[in-house]
Amino acid sequence: MALREEPLFDVPIPGQGLTAELGSRPWQNPPQLSTVDEAIDYYVERLTDESAIDQIVDILELGVPIANVANALQLGAVMDGVHSVDIGILVIPVIIELMMYIGDTSDVEYTTGLNKKAEDGVSDAKIAKAASKLKNKIKETDAAPNKIDEAEDDEEEPKGLMTRRKQ
Repeated sequence: MALREEPLFDVPIPGQGLTAELGSRPWQNPPQLSTVDEAIDYYVERLTDESAIDQIVDILELGVPIANVANALQLGAVMDGVHSVDIGILVIPVIIELMMYIGDTSDVEYTTGLNKKAEDGVSDAKIAKAASKLKNKIKETDAAPNKIDEAEDDEEEPKGLMTRRKQ
């Protein structure tokens, strides 16, 4: 006689390894800094350190936009429980200005990432869209060269499942 296996009820729930107790993460606790002024002092002290300045200059020389670096810094601080998300968003302009000042004093060319620079050409998406429109126009003209002019003057007929048929 074969033994019948009993179901195991003392097993982890699927996804249990991906969860943590409430309050065990730094961002789930009250932040260390609760005002914008405290957060600004925190970043000024942290970013004006000599080793931090060298790292910032290296990052700026690589061409990484300052806005991306500032956002990463504040997001990391939020995740570490230094300040809340809303304070981080309010501090980003100060971080950007401070990093721009560091770049200016170090004679480094940098990109802020705040303004959209004009592209040298037209984007690939715009080219593809224009090409698709052109192909459709060519197909329509090849099918009926005079219908395009007439269709522009006439109203479009309703289309769809529930439209009435002309009798």
